[in-house]
This record gives sequence, C-alpha cells and structure tokens, in this order.
Amino acid sequence: MSTRNVAVNVPVGEHIEWHVFGVSLHGDTITSTLVAGAIVIGLGLMVRRKVSARQPTQTQIFFETVTEQVEQQIDDTMGIKTAPFVVPLAMALFLFILIANWLSILPVIHGGGAEVLPPPAADVNLTYALALLVIVLMHVTGIRKKGLRGYYHHLVTPSWVMLPINIIEELVRPVTLALRLFGNIFSGTIMVSLIALFPAFILWLPDVIWKLFDMFIGLIQAFIFGLLTILYFASVRPAEEGAAH
Repeated sequence: MSTRNVAVNVPVGEHIEWHVFGVSLHGDTITSTLVAGAIVIGLGLMVRRKVSARQPTQTQIFFETVTEQVEQQIDDTMGIKTAPFVVPLAMALFLFILIANWLSILPVIHGGGAEVLPPPAADVNLTYALALLVIVLMHVTGIRKKGLRGYYHHLVTPSWVMLPINIIEELVRPVTLALRLFGNIFSGTIMVSLIALFPAFILWLPDVIWKLFDMFIGLIQAFIFGLLTILYFASVRPAEEGAAH
C-alpha cells in the first residue's frame, strides 16, 4: 500500500499591494482598517445622537455599563484622575479591535480561500502600530506626571544591577503586545484558507463553526488588548496616589 503526500499551497500572509511614490502599502489591510474605523465612529455618533437621560436606548445602556466597568478598573489600577483619557482610549481600542476582528465573519471567496475583508490585525504592521501608540502614550504620560527621572527610576529598582533586564522588559512590551494580537488573528486566516479546501458540499459546516469560534477569539483578544492598555498605564500613577489605594 503506497501513500502519497499532497502539497497544498495555502495563500496566507499575502496582501494586495498598493505602490505609492515607491512605497508598498498593504491595500487590503488599509481598506479593512478604514471600514472598522468608520463603523466605530458611526456607532459613537449614533449613540451620541440618541443619548437620553430619561429614556436611554439599549445601546446607550450597554455603552454606559461598559464605560463604568472600564472607569472602575482604571480607578482601582492607577486612579481615574491620573490620566482620564485612558478611559476613551481603552474603549476605542477595544471596539476598534473587536470590529476589525469580526470582519472575518463576512463571506469567503472560496475559490481562492481569501476573505472579502480580512481582519487587519492579521497584518503585523497594524498590531505594531497599535502597540506603539499605547507604549508611546504611556511613556509620555509617565514623564509628564512624574518627570523624566521620577518615571524611569523603576529601571534601577531594586538596584542598578537590574537596569539591563528592566530595559529589555520595556523594549519587549510593544513587541509582545503586538504579536499576541497578531498571532491569534493570523491563525484564523490560516484556518479559513484550510477550510476552503473542503469539498463544496460540506464546506458550509466547518466554515460556520470556525467563524463562530473566530468571533469568540476576536472578542477575547480585543478585551485582553484593552485590559493590558489599562495595566500598562498603571506605571504612571504618582506615588501619593499609590499610597491612597
């Protein structure tokens, strides 16, 4: 009995490239990002237009409930007065990443195993940009609240011997934050491509099952990114607020 290995070319990690002034841009990632951003802005404008203190809509109640939980988490972690902008930042990042991840529920072009709007977080360039946004804002806020020397004093805590290790930890933060999100979403694009190889008459079943699971993973990853954003900003808490908590 002989066996034969069949090589399958799964088109993952490939992007539609736009060439602008000699620079290659990932067109599909840009398109998906703009769509996700437009949906987030649209949701915000819709909630703002229908906001009411007497007869709040279900959407308003949902947003208010989530916002209260975020504010409570930030108040427990760093004190809400330390950096109040972290509340809308964490909320915006959570909603943007959630919607961007859920773009994967759109139908798949089964002929090539490609998605109509692939989740932009499957492109490491976007996740690095989001991670750098969070880390840079964290450092800028920390310097403004504690001063340059006061904020970076933790690099030599508990002693100068820890300086190299603490510097490496700071440099690795945006990398781990970006790759955690990228790895989980990128694996979803691989699974979609593999599922597209199923025979047409049974293709719908694994496709539906995986997309439901992919939505759950997208929700978890958006929540983790938002939570880590809050936890990272805890380092900017002034010493006197730390004593109060």
